[in-house]
Amino acid sequence: MQGTIDGFSYGFVTPVAAYIMACLGSALGLRCVVRSLLNQGSWKPGWLALGAAAIGCGIWTMHFIAMIGFQVEESAVRYDVGLTVTSLAVAIVVVGIGVFVVGYRGATPVALSAAGIVTGLGVAAMHYLGMAALQVNGAIRYDTATVALSVVIAVVAATAALWAAVSIRGFLTSLGASLVMGVAVSGMHYTGMAAVSVHLHDASTTTTWSGTSPTSLLLPMLIGPTLFLLLAAVVVMFDPLLVLGDSEWGAKGSRRRPARQTERTPLIPKQSAQQDMWQPSTSRQRTATRTDLRL
Repeated sequence: MQGTIDGFSYGFVTPVAAYIMACLGSALGLRCVVRSLLNQGSWKPGWLALGAAAIGCGIWTMHFIAMIGFQVEESAVRYDVGLTVTSLAVAIVVVGIGVFVVGYRGATPVALSAAGIVTGLGVAAMHYLGMAALQVNGAIRYDTATVALSVVIAVVAATAALWAAVSIRGFLTSLGASLVMGVAVSGMHYTGMAAVSVHLHDASTTTTWSGTSPTSLLLPMLIGPTLFLLLAAVVVMFDPLLVLGDSEWGAKGSRRRPARQTERTPLIPKQSAQQDMWQPSTSRQRTATRTDLRL
């Protein structure tokens, strides 16, 4: 018997909240990577690690907020705690690999392609590892073609995000890139969920779960990554270079520098003119003095 799946049991609340968290994590991650590129004197590994953690937490939080709305009408839903935590670690580590590759190698075609493939596969692995933590009174099966499509979306989204991280410097452009990234990540998630089907066990079969319910597990676990994203947002907002970006920062500095030059510029011609005016007369006086001494 096939179970009836409802991925939107709370309406549009969970998809919208998941999209917001995906955009927040992407925006913070992109700005942290930009920060490591704009200021060579900063601690580059630290900023790249912060960016990777922000993107990874944003993707993981998006996934499990969306999964709160997942239900099977004929069965209870439980989650394995160990696999759920492992999926978070996988998201951060694999995204970190891609971020560090483009952070040190730049947006070259080889580096960007390799980093995008690794990161996209890691995001897909996080998704399906999180789905492996799902426990129902039946067998979960996947449509192969839809799963392949979700993996392609993950790779394309990861490649686009990494390209934006090293190519887009302005604050508003990074914000727009994060909104597009949120759509791509959410699209990958719901494409993967469209591949899911649940084949229930017989009614006489009793199944015991060692996991916990979604609300008792996911809601407390979401507090940690959400607080981390909020703290990362505070770090970003209090750093003017992260808020302004490269073009705005350079324009701000260029507006200040000419003001100093205009104050000093009038003094230089006056000094040079005075030297040119007084130097000939001084030389004539010295010549006259020497003539008088000879006489």
